[in-house]
Amino acid sequence: MKLPSTLRFLVIALVSLVAIAACSEESSPVAGVVPGYDIIIRGGTIYDGSGRPARKADLAIDGDRIAAIGDLSASRAKQEVDAAGQAVAPGFINMLSWAVDSLIEDGTGQSDLRQGVTLEVFGEGMSWGPLNDMMKAYALKEQGDIKYNIEWTSLGEYLDYLEKRGVSPNIASFVGATTVRVHELGFENRAPNTAELAAMQTLVREAMEEGALGVGSSLIYAPAFYADTAELIALNQAAAAYGGMYISHIRSEGNRLLESVQELIDIARGAGVRAEIYHLKAAGKDNWKKLDDVFALVEQARTEGLQITADMYTYTAGATGLDASQPPWVQEGGNEAWIQRLRDPAIRAQVLKEMTTPTDAWENLFLAAGAEGMLLVGFKNDELKPLTGKTLAEVAAMRGTSPEETILDLVIEDGSRVGTIYFLMSEENVARKIARPWVSFGSDAEAPSTEGVFLKSNTHPRAYGNVARLLGRYVRDEKIITLEEAVRRLTSLPAENLRIRERGKLEPGYFADVVIFDPARIQDHASYEKPHQYATGVSQVWVNGEQVLRDGEHTGATPGRVVRGPGWNGWKK
Repeated sequence: MKLPSTLRFLVIALVSLVAIAACSEESSPVAGVVPGYDIIIRGGTIYDGSGRPARKADLAIDGDRIAAIGDLSASRAKQEVDAAGQAVAPGFINMLSWAVDSLIEDGTGQSDLRQGVTLEVFGEGMSWGPLNDMMKAYALKEQGDIKYNIEWTSLGEYLDYLEKRGVSPNIASFVGATTVRVHELGFENRAPNTAELAAMQTLVREAMEEGALGVGSSLIYAPAFYADTAELIALNQAAAAYGGMYISHIRSEGNRLLESVQELIDIARGAGVRAEIYHLKAAGKDNWKKLDDVFALVEQARTEGLQITADMYTYTAGATGLDASQPPWVQEGGNEAWIQRLRDPAIRAQVLKEMTTPTDAWENLFLAAGAEGMLLVGFKNDELKPLTGKTLAEVAAMRGTSPEETILDLVIEDGSRVGTIYFLMSEENVARKIARPWVSFGSDAEAPSTEGVFLKSNTHPRAYGNVARLLGRYVRDEKIITLEEAVRRLTSLPAENLRIRERGKLEPGYFADVVIFDPARIQDHASYEKPHQYATGVSQVWVNGEQVLRDGEHTGATPGRVVRGPGWNGWKK
């Protein structure tokens, strides 16, 4: 039946209005056409994560998946986004995230999200499960500015807790070698007996079945330092049966750097697992020259068929606590026992002697950085917070005490390890690490925002700028690697190393974790003096097909999910 002309006009107008209403501000409404996709990103330059040359194309999203890539000029969508002149990439993976607390406080994770990070990977030695009652009580007592109830026991329960609470990025975790050790041995400096080691292996297996990615260690810190190579091989043998990998803050990044890299390789070989070096570095000026030998060790192992990789942050300073300036033996038993020992004059004298004596027996960051190269950034005690942002040398001069005495006094007064930035690395070595094709990237930091509780302490600028600094300074300005290669190292390389499914590339069928950024404008702004500053240049971000960043601003959406490892028992269902 032919409609009267006036009625036809009204029908067309009505359909047009419906199409317009379905479009966002970025959309290009098309009157009278039924959308074929939820979202089409038009005319962007696609960096698909493979490292292959970029190409101009459209990208379509349906639900939580990438639906199509190519010439979609004949197709329409509910939302159409103009990406002309922009890079379109898979969401970036933060291989070393400490957003375990910050995402409880603020699930948006904006310091990372505004750099295009869509997956936070936890587990450097300590994981937020499995916990027992003693560990829960200890963790509650040690909380800093961010306070929360511990409503979980296992690692899987913690990850599910975050997802249900609502987070913008996806989340994943290794199970901590330190965590399973403390679960069975407490903070004691001894080897586990046969039954205890078997119990630790059982905890690893349970975490792997809950979706852990493998085993993570942090061997310069007590009580992780007390674990020997055989213990670490045994834990990784438990993970190996589930396809897990080993990832480690190795035993030394300084005086025994080469021996520590070799230990990681020996663990990988002995347990039959892939292995990765956390935040690869040669720490301390006397050790900078060792980086070539590290490259040679890793690349020889790779030639032999071992899957050895590394990650890094794009700065010359690291960040940890003042515990990394004291011998591990004095820290046995946890913080209270450590602080009680520091009050004993005889023990204090011995600790001060060891802190100022060069050694290969433990990692002494006080000697590696020096008092001028140590920036104090995180205190629990409100009375000490005015010292935030001062160097150890400045605080020592204010107090009229030696730098090493000041370290011990601050730990006692704050009741904590005191967050500290250590200047340890060379700029030349940063660039040389970026050039290695087996190196990915991790911030080694929380994911804060520029407001609220986060402003009570300073942080390392890597929390706000690690990815943007890579893409701006080292890719665009210094041309250390191509943009295609940088995107590969931020996406498919870590995804493949972790054995996570259907993420890390722009491919039909993959989850729609998508980032749009301007390669000419992406830039970090955080500094050591003023770290709480967002990066710029990333305009749009989708996580699981839902937009979390629009025109550089957070949308309020929290579609992040738990990303499970290869041993998750849910894969069998």
